[in-house]
Amino acid sequence: MEIEHRVENEILVFAIKGRLDAATASTAEETIKNTMAEDTQRLLFDLTALEYLSSGGLRVILGAAKEIRRREGKVALAALTPYVYEIFEVSGFTAMIPIKDTVEEAFKDLSS
Repeated sequence: MEIEHRVENEILVFAIKGRLDAATASTAEETIKNTMAEDTQRLLFDLTALEYLSSGGLRVILGAAKEIRRREGKVALAALTPYVYEIFEVSGFTAMIPIKDTVEEAFKDLSS
């Protein structure tokens, strides 16, 4: 698993590549927590290259989303593969976090 991050238009973007599973979840969680500044209000997960997501990985993404919501900010997921989308759908989290087809759509949503 690789996590890249950048800030674009005041939106913190995490691009996760590979597998986010039990073996990588704690590293991902630490990276995300250490990267999110206290004033981060908008968060975008670019999941274009995420190949696999386990319940542990789902917990990491949901934890970050909850923290942003606690700050009264906005969060979005973008470019999910069909497999990863299915994980969110089956778990019932598609109603909790906006999911956009493309990164560009997510930027528009988070910028408004």
